[in-house]
Amino acid sequence: MKKSKWTLWFVLALGAIFLIRVFWVNDSLDYFPLLFFIAGGILIYYGLKSNSHRSNKSDLPALSKKREQEYINAGMSNSEIELFRQTMNQTKQQIEHLQATMNKSGKLRAVDLRHDTIKAAKALFKEIVSSPKRMPEANHFLYTHLPNLVDLTDKFIEINEHEVKSRETYDKIEESIQIIDQMAALITSDYQKFVADDLDDLDVEISIAKQSLKQDQDYKEHEAR
Repeated sequence: MKKSKWTLWFVLALGAIFLIRVFWVNDSLDYFPLLFFIAGGILIYYGLKSNSHRSNKSDLPALSKKREQEYINAGMSNSEIELFRQTMNQTKQQIEHLQATMNKSGKLRAVDLRHDTIKAAKALFKEIVSSPKRMPEANHFLYTHLPNLVDLTDKFIEINEHEVKSRETYDKIEESIQIIDQMAALITSDYQKFVADDLDDLDVEISIAKQSLKQDQDYKEHEAR
């Protein structure tokens, strides 16, 4: 960025010198074209700076060799890895945005507390990252439930911050919070469904352990006779 900044100022300086030579008439300088040129250059500079900042914010983080090897070991192709990383990067940003939005309103915080929405979203995000090949199982969460909840909460905050509210506005706010509550519940359900197999495996392990304990107890009772 520093390099491009100095390049821009160098071009502006050369342009200014050129304009001075061009518009120097009758031992006087017409300043308007020169000022117009400089102002335009400054606007271009800050426009490029702003675009660069937005681009950097959404750029994918560097892929470590360890993580790349994990993806390869999971049987993922280069295109699958790229799609997965882009999707998860977008999902992470959406979760962070949703958390910030929910903290702006007491009603939204109540929804979050009722359903552990942010906690469930972050937990599901970690589960998907740990099992990238299972990403299709979370399609509803990734492409429908989470994006819709982000949009709904954004709109809720926008309406709720109106200085003057009519009866219709209050009705819309109440309707919105009900829909948001339902969407939040869906995200919690998405997490529960994703880890359901783990819970089933735990049930099996508990059942086996109980049988083992019972057999051990029966054996001790038999030995005591």
